[in-house]
Amino acid sequence: MAEVFITRLASALPNAPVDNDDIEAVLGQVGDRPSRARALVLRNNGIRRRHYAIDPATGTLTHTNAQLTAEAVRGLVGDDFALDDIDVLACGTSSPDQLMPNHAVMVHGELGQRSCEVVSTSGICVSGVMSLKYADLAIRAGQASTAVATGSELASSFMRAGNFAAENAARVAALEKRPALAFEKDFLRWMLSDGAAAALLRDRPNPAGLSLQIEWIDQFSFANELQPCMYAGADKDATGRLVGWREFASAQEIAERSVMSVKQDVRLLEDGIRYSARAGFEAMIARRGIAADSVDWYLPHYSSAHFRQVMFEVMPEHWRIPQSRWFTNLSERGNVGSASMYLMIEELLASGRLTPGQRLLCFVPESGRFSIAFVCLRVVGAGA
Repeated sequence: MAEVFITRLASALPNAPVDNDDIEAVLGQVGDRPSRARALVLRNNGIRRRHYAIDPATGTLTHTNAQLTAEAVRGLVGDDFALDDIDVLACGTSSPDQLMPNHAVMVHGELGQRSCEVVSTSGICVSGVMSLKYADLAIRAGQASTAVATGSELASSFMRAGNFAAENAARVAALEKRPALAFEKDFLRWMLSDGAAAALLRDRPNPAGLSLQIEWIDQFSFANELQPCMYAGADKDATGRLVGWREFASAQEIAERSVMSVKQDVRLLEDGIRYSARAGFEAMIARRGIAADSVDWYLPHYSSAHFRQVMFEVMPEHWRIPQSRWFTNLSERGNVGSASMYLMIEELLASGRLTPGQRLLCFVPESGRFSIAFVCLRVVGAGA
């Protein structure tokens, strides 16, 4: 089988970064006074800046998800790569612009390059990992020599003020006592943001500079044991069953119950993440036999600084990577879902801190129905 290398990464973060004090001016104010929950959520999530595809003057979207993704892909173009070189385009997102057609064909349409194989991977944060895996396997199998994988989100399309009801004092008081409530619908608007990133995969390393050889990609679903936790286009009934939007009687009922909004069941969140992440680590270690001290850089995706210590604790006690070897850019890039892993790899690769032979391990949990993904990369030098 062919070896596979990430030879370049690029990103597209819309508009100027938005500081914490300016979020409400961009997303819009809900009710007749500024949010009291905002400061509490931001204190716990550790995010200082993020990007929104919103015009703050009008509140309208400035980009579609497909446009953002295409912009990231164009950022890969250079002397040794043109868009027409793409054999496979694999795009992951949790926030496509429409239900049909799929996200990847819309990105292909924006790019306008020659005909190629396209695929969309659906899901939430792990969708970006699975687009990378599809591109990786296409090259390994000899079906392609050049592939592009993407992760992208347009979360602000769900987060504008019109989609939310005004806070009440009881809800804010409950949030102060229980920070995990920040992951419910009414408070998610302070946590999610927009952006896209793309990786260029080839069957050979860069002739100059560093590349990242893909050693392996693993994903484990625990939907056989755990219930849905994060969802959109659905709601839970009194028994806890997830009811899809087409089961509702009318468009009015769908609107009244905010069925199309993004929600999380915080009753399941922390225990579900702890269980699935711990089980995911155990499965990965058993399959790959990797030692913790062989990992030079650990890139964990977590949605909030609230979960950083949890991400450490879920590693088996005999297999823990010290936080001195962690790399994350959550505070400056925000939580960009399926794009977050790409954004971390891109920034670390450009930092000058990587040297040939080093190993990177990316960890991406997803609370949709609890999936865990790992990406193992090796830094290689020119023409390795």
